[in-house]
Amino acid sequence: MASTVTPSKDSAAASRPGYGRLLRTPGAWTFLLPGFAARQPFAMLTISLVLLVQHTTGSYGAAGAVAAVTGVSMALFAPYGGRLADRYGQRAVLVPGVLLHTASGLALTALALTGAPLWALFVAAVPTGASVPQIGPMVRARWGVTLKGSPLMTTAAAFESVTDEFTFVVGPLLATALCTAVDPAAGLITEAALTLVGGLLFAARKGTQPEVAARDGRARVEHVSALRVPGVRVLIVTFLGIGSVFGGMQVSLAAFSESIGNPGLNGVLYGVFAAGNMLSGVVCGAIAWKKAPQRRLVIGYAALALTASALWTTHSALSLAGIGLLVGMCIAPALITGYTLVESLVPAGARTEAFTWLTGAVALGQAVAVTAAGQLEDRLWDGAGFLVPMAGTVLALMTLLAQRSRLVPAPRGRTVARGVGHREPVAVD
Repeated sequence: MASTVTPSKDSAAASRPGYGRLLRTPGAWTFLLPGFAARQPFAMLTISLVLLVQHTTGSYGAAGAVAAVTGVSMALFAPYGGRLADRYGQRAVLVPGVLLHTASGLALTALALTGAPLWALFVAAVPTGASVPQIGPMVRARWGVTLKGSPLMTTAAAFESVTDEFTFVVGPLLATALCTAVDPAAGLITEAALTLVGGLLFAARKGTQPEVAARDGRARVEHVSALRVPGVRVLIVTFLGIGSVFGGMQVSLAAFSESIGNPGLNGVLYGVFAAGNMLSGVVCGAIAWKKAPQRRLVIGYAALALTASALWTTHSALSLAGIGLLVGMCIAPALITGYTLVESLVPAGARTEAFTWLTGAVALGQAVAVTAAGQLEDRLWDGAGFLVPMAGTVLALMTLLAQRSRLVPAPRGRTVARGVGHREPVAVD
């Protein structure tokens, strides 16, 4: 945020330690470690579902459709979970959600293994997706409480995006290894176990969760839905495009690996893609940016659309890994900048909800992309599913270019003391 706030020499010096200073923040590790464990299911769920359902039905189209129902369900229900967490506390939402997700995920696994009809899988997929714990947005909200407007908030946003991407390195690799080397159902079973253990441990850390808005005298002033903020709606569209990359890559890489007779290569290729995402996120968080975040988002997203448009032209594992690495490197800057913009656009009492809208948009874009890519892989040539990331990012880029002015905070939000980030007057952390 250095591009829109002129920091003092003291605040600039305070921000130089970067990740080291961030990780020395008192109380941070108490929610980071359980939060990391509880995040893994988000990265494992879609690929585990695709591999299990494809194994039991023989169709990528069916597998993509079931995964899509899960993603759509999560996208629709996640923002309401975020709003409830803002209002009643994270623990009150997490505990029942974790229990429901574990039970419904195991039920979905049992139905798939017993050859249940497709409609039954769809029914079970709804609560499975709706109850996915929104750990990432909750951790971001906890950073806001722990740092209390510190210049390290941008570093925290970068760190969280890196953590998300590291999750997408570990999760798909773990899920693919379990499903191919142990049992097709092992991925979903492990996902349910991690959700239960990690989610409950994270919920137990009550000291760092945001205050319950309903008990705060200012709550009525701040209780505005994040969706009413025009900039959030623009970010939702851009994150839908990012989701199309994740979904299109997951199905298309699985189909490509199977077409060359090496299904285990899927996890490696997806891991390379996610590693590029993670590495660029580390670099992005270490840079003291001078350009406005709105401009960074446009430039980064243009690069993402360009690289994603080259995926469908590849015909070898080596070239696919190379282009996938470049695509991954373009995603993290867009994600980090989008999440950082929430700090300047959304009142504090609605930020968990805003973060879940963005996370839900990624899931919805992923769900639509999984379905579309699965159909293209079944009906057209091998690799046709890679057309989906191209279409999703190009359409989102067009929207971003047309509506980028909505990402500029209101002038009154620029009046800030001591170099602390942009805030609405009522949004005091």
